[in-house]
Amino acid sequence: MPTLDPATSVGRVALTVADLARARTFYERVVGLRAPAHDGERASLRPAAGGPPLVELLGDADAPTPPASGCGLFHLALLLPSRLELARALRRIVASGWPLSGASDHLVSEALYLSDPEGNGIEIYHDRPREEWRRRDGELEMATLPLDLQELAGELRGGEATDAGMTDARMGHVHLRVADLAAAERFYADALGFEVTVRSYPGALFVAAGGYHHHVGLNTWSSAGGPPRPPGTRGLHHVELLTPRPREVAERAAAAGYATREWDDGALVTDPFGNDVLLSAPPPNGG
Repeated sequence: MPTLDPATSVGRVALTVADLARARTFYERVVGLRAPAHDGERASLRPAAGGPPLVELLGDADAPTPPASGCGLFHLALLLPSRLELARALRRIVASGWPLSGASDHLVSEALYLSDPEGNGIEIYHDRPREEWRRRDGELEMATLPLDLQELAGELRGGEATDAGMTDARMGHVHLRVADLAAAERFYADALGFEVTVRSYPGALFVAAGGYHHHVGLNTWSSAGGPPRPPGTRGLHHVELLTPRPREVAERAAAAGYATREWDDGALVTDPFGNDVLLSAPPPNGG
């Protein structure tokens, strides 16, 4: 079975939104990313200290809403470098007045959850050190336990300067709604080459490269047997996977029968559920 290069990671996540100005304001004010410039109906959001874009917003006021029970984005997941940065993210969200939809201890990580103005899910998290990740029966142990927000806020120390935004972050993973886990495994593991890290979590499958807990999460919690994501609808436009030799991966997917086409400097492959995956080479020197 093919295996993805261990240097594989998730790049930007592109979203089609009906109200670009409102979405951009949310990602800047609530999440803490920055869009230094925008090009018409497109805005690229980066960490406040700079770096490659993490979220790309594509404005389309006429884009229809996808079916609620269909496939598509469950959440994008912004990875922070420390627990302190997660506490700062919590303070930013609370100060904005935007509601959290959840807060969880996943054993391998701690996470905050919210949704953007158009219902796209967002996870903001930090990882525990890899040496603390536990395994059982040949797979990583992951769970969804309550996260003590008061205890997390205790990481903050008084006297900090005005919030500088999400200064350091990267796209840690993406979580997708799919109609069938077996078909999802055939695409993401058998064709693309991800390794399955967790398959015992009810209604979900987690896959990764390089020993990470997951680069892609897949679930059928509200989409089992549901329709593929219709092209041109709001929500996920595509997710980018940064991997050495992306053409080889695309050729492997095409040979397995999946729709593949050229896109910018990479290749766009469509999974069985209408989710588009852009295979690109990592930028030089990490961008």
